[in-house]
Amino acid sequence: MAGKRRGRGGNGQQQAPQSQRGRPQRVHALREPAAFAKSTGFESDIQHEKLTIAQARRGTPAHRPVRVYADGIFDLFHSGHARALMQAKTVFPNTYLIVGVCSDELTHKFKGYTVMTEEERYDALTHCRYVDEVVRDAPWTLTTEFLQKHKIDFVAHDDIPYTSAGSEDVYKHIKEAGMFVATQRTEGISTSDLITRIVRDYDIYVRRNLQRGYTARELNVGFIREKKIRLQDQVDKMKETVRTVEEKSKHFVYRVEEKSQDLIHKWEEKSREFIGNFLELLDQMELGHVMQFRSGVGECSRLCLPTLHLVAPPAAVPPDVAPCLLTLPPPLPLPALSPLHPLHPLHPLHPPPPHRKRGHAPLESLPPHAVGV
Repeated sequence: MAGKRRGRGGNGQQQAPQSQRGRPQRVHALREPAAFAKSTGFESDIQHEKLTIAQARRGTPAHRPVRVYADGIFDLFHSGHARALMQAKTVFPNTYLIVGVCSDELTHKFKGYTVMTEEERYDALTHCRYVDEVVRDAPWTLTTEFLQKHKIDFVAHDDIPYTSAGSEDVYKHIKEAGMFVATQRTEGISTSDLITRIVRDYDIYVRRNLQRGYTARELNVGFIREKKIRLQDQVDKMKETVRTVEEKSKHFVYRVEEKSQDLIHKWEEKSREFIGNFLELLDQMELGHVMQFRSGVGECSRLCLPTLHLVAPPAAVPPDVAPCLLTLPPPLPLPALSPLHPLHPLHPLHPPPPHRKRGHAPLESLPPHAVGV
């Protein structure tokens, strides 16, 4: 039935070329959902003999796939369900996977209330890529009649004992018959875990759905609680706005500080450069003044020393200094100075020379040793 409907082999896989037959072909995409099982069960003209696990692992018999059955509730169908079905599909090289889904009546009686309806759960299983056939209203405990009706070779489930309906393990008789193949559970994901998350964060999901347009009546929320939730939404929006403005302000202040630091560094560099240039210029000016001062003192000494010899009277020269005066070099000729030069006799800073009193000896009458001749 499935091979005719989807153009595949008995296990729901595409027919491989003659050179590749015997190898399991992995299905990467499906064009149609899986079929639902007939109420009359599986019908085939081929004789259905019983297989052992060793025979199934070798890929025999070649004329038909190994029919593996996996059942469950599959509420809020998630990746944990899909991984379990993937293991059941690939447990043998040539597998036809049949999945049984229990009805709402059985599930509510033996396990509890479901989030999805049975029709939604049936439909979810038909769109799983590993599923070849879906059995609706599957039994809670597998019977021999059910196994023979659907020509089931093996049953796939995790190896943890499943206590339910007054039995310590509903798969115990399947294990004893050698028809059980174990799969591994996916840790951290289950329907109960998902429901626990929703219950734990109930207020968050109520607010989420109110924001998405659901009414308080649809969410079974009272009038006062609805107003409280909407008020809390407004408060959270204001907090978010304040947080956003605060982040932008911090970013602006950071940029201003960064620019200020750059300006300070540039100012320091320019200040050091200016101070260095100023000190260098000051050193040059001081050196020029010192040289000018030294040249002025030398000129003053050279100009004033002969004058002292000229104006000094003979009695003022001690006897022990007179030989030294005779050894001094002759005075240099006076240079022509401008009246504005500080050493010029007519400069305003110099007082006029006193008048020579009567009775002083003229310059020509001074003895030769007084004038350094």
